Amino acid sequence: MHNLPQSKILNDGKRLHLNHGPIDLIIEAFGDHEVVRSAYEKAQIKFNHILIDLVAELSLLRAPASRKKNILKSPVGLRMQNAVQPFYPTFITPMAAVAGAVADYMLSILCENNKLRKAYVNNGGDIAIYLNHNEVFNIGIITDLKTRAIGGTTAITQIDSINGIATSGRHGRSHSLGIADAVTVLAKNSAQADAAATLIANAVDVQNTTLVKKIPANELSPDSDLANQLVTVDVAKLPQKLAERAVALGCDRAVDYIDRGLIKAATISLQGIVEVVGSRHVVTQNCNAKIS
Repeated sequence: MHNLPQSKILNDGKRLHLNHGPIDLIIEAFGDHEVVRSAYEKAQIKFNHILIDLVAELSLLRAPASRKKNILKSPVGLRMQNAVQPFYPTFITPMAAVAGAVADYMLSILCENNKLRKAYVNNGGDIAIYLNHNEVFNIGIITDLKTRAIGGTTAITQIDSINGIATSGRHGRSHSLGIADAVTVLAKNSAQADAAATLIANAVDVQNTTLVKKIPANELSPDSDLANQLVTVDVAKLPQKLAERAVALGCDRAVDYIDRGLIKAATISLQGIVEVVGSRHVVTQNCNAKIS
């Protein structure tokens, strides 16, 4: 039995906090007081069903992506499926997009009447954003998920067509096949950014070295969607050239995704090496997104 959904306005009187089990959202909407109040009320109502719907489809959400359409029925589950399908046949499950998909769905509820100036939904660092004309969000980028150190900033406007930011890496909330300290992706929505960040982080890797320790995912989490795939649990200090080669592998994958129109930009960080791929006017350095 899951705990009941919780909601409250934070002490600043501006942000809404929603929590249900593993889902933990910080939401802020900007606009006329009555418009914001109404948006928050709708968000609270719709939030109550998200976790229940996801649990009902969990077996499908943990299955590898395929080209089959409309396998999932819930609004969040369908967003997860649509986010990962373009990356097939690379191994990925819809669970790689769960945080971003929840953020996207809740943002869609907030912005139904299109009267807000701007809004964001932050789901543990995976962020969905809405910007009206002449509005901007300033994003701080984290280059190491463990230390949370901010390594750069960027400003996103409506003209950038970026509505999702997501970060993945070996110190993130999910297991990683790679060794990246952080990979942040900017994309058209948060679910697709979430999926892409996972796969780019997986690509940042080295082979045949005793400097990286990996174990099967199901030894850490018996019900992991990654099953017996090896996930990273420790990385020693790498020789500079080895670390650079690992980052280059992530950059190659990011370039491919940009060329295919799946993402707008990415930043990749490993042991002090930071590489930016894509729109440099959008991203200044790599990191996990904090928003203001």
